[in-house]
Amino acid sequence: MDSQRSAEWCGGMVRSWHLAVLRLAVTRDNADRLSVLAIANELDRLGRQHEESPHFEFFRRTSLKLCAAILHQDETAEAVLRQYLTQIDDVRLKRALAAALGIGSKARETGRSKSSALWRGLPTRGDVQH
Repeated sequence: MDSQRSAEWCGGMVRSWHLAVLRLAVTRDNADRLSVLAIANELDRLGRQHEESPHFEFFRRTSLKLCAAILHQDETAEAVLRQYLTQIDDVRLKRALAAALGIGSKARETGRSKSSALWRGLPTRGDVQH
């Protein structure tokens, strides 16, 4: 039973980390960046307890890449953020992050232009007589 509680607690911590990344994506505030890194350090500390490697730093390294991509938006930023989104299982969280990061909006815009071409040439509702 303890291992189940531990797994649930770790899962909750990972969710907290994702939500901290979402908050940073929305606010772009330094305090939120520090929160992401603090949670990442805690997760890595937990990982060191379960891994044989004393240098488990997955969440810290990932957080540093994500923070840089969110805050600086360089040429590799979109690729880093897209890769991060593919690793998230929670659909609602993934959608919220994609919206906050501005990823996926290009696909929606192209879909709108295709659908608007469907109605080209037809009268608008105001032009139709009853």
